[in-house]
Amino acid sequence: MQKVARRSMFALLPAGLIACSGSPIVTPSVGDAVETATANIAANLSGESEGPHLGFDTYSYPGDESMRAWLTADKPYRWVGYYLSAPCHGDASWEGKRETLSNMGWGMAVIYVGQQTWGRTPGQKVAVTRYVTKRVRQVRTRNGRRVVRHVNKRIPVRVLVTPRASRGATCSTQFVSAARGTADANDAIAKTAAEGFARGTVIFLDIERMDFVPMAMRNYYRAWTQKVLEDGRFRPAYYSHSYNANLIYRDVKQVLSGAGISADPHFWIASERGFSIDKAPEEVGHSFAKVWQGVVDVVETHNGVRLPIDVNVAHLPSPSEDDSGGE
Repeated sequence: MQKVARRSMFALLPAGLIACSGSPIVTPSVGDAVETATANIAANLSGESEGPHLGFDTYSYPGDESMRAWLTADKPYRWVGYYLSAPCHGDASWEGKRETLSNMGWGMAVIYVGQQTWGRTPGQKVAVTRYVTKRVRQVRTRNGRRVVRHVNKRIPVRVLVTPRASRGATCSTQFVSAARGTADANDAIAKTAAEGFARGTVIFLDIERMDFVPMAMRNYYRAWTQKVLEDGRFRPAYYSHSYNANLIYRDVKQVLSGAGISADPHFWIASERGFSIDKAPEEVGHSFAKVWQGVVDVVETHNGVRLPIDVNVAHLPSPSEDDSGGE
């Protein structure tokens, strides 16, 4: 099951169930939270905070009190995936929380879940069964005599059709194209700006694992990249599975080079093989990795707050905000 699909199951859980483990939630005092946030920000600004930096992402916003509780937990999660509402992520619960999380001391990685292939090839015809009505000749024997008659009968036939997106859908294999890449880039830019993120913020385009990367998808993420670069306010980055990372890297590197940018694009690589929270992101096997997602769909409880999460390590304490390189 794809990561986005797995996460969507958690979205069906009421917030109260996610945040409750059956025992009272231990919520740190406001003073403790402020003190912790101040210490985190000071360490980040002074460069004293050494990586790798532990972070998590989860489908829906856990709530302010839950985020305060996790920030002061023994396990040092210091940044969180910040989901924009997007074509393949309909939940908007994170939106409007940037300032709140920043004031608490959380770092952030901005995520935009764009169009996906879901194991299909955009525009490829598929065989379906259709029923047609045909007039059929029937011969029967009655009282020793042959009786012929014609009747209408529904007959199944297999035909090739070009699939279409469902009515009202925002996320579909059939939307994967260069034109939609440009449109989705405009959407990601507008929503990142509306959240109040500073110029130069990195937006991670979520591209789920593919056994085969069709040309339409390559055109999609290249067009998305080109539009973000042309706009100039933010920087394009990519979440991808290790299996697809090298191809996506080569494609977007060409787009960046054409725009006069020599620095490597930021990559958030998903792979559970060999992961440990004390490892650097590039140890995933890709030198261009800035973030490594190595544990998927686990449930952890900290300070009495239980959340379904994916576990990540990053070079920076705030993967979307702390690096001004690549201009």
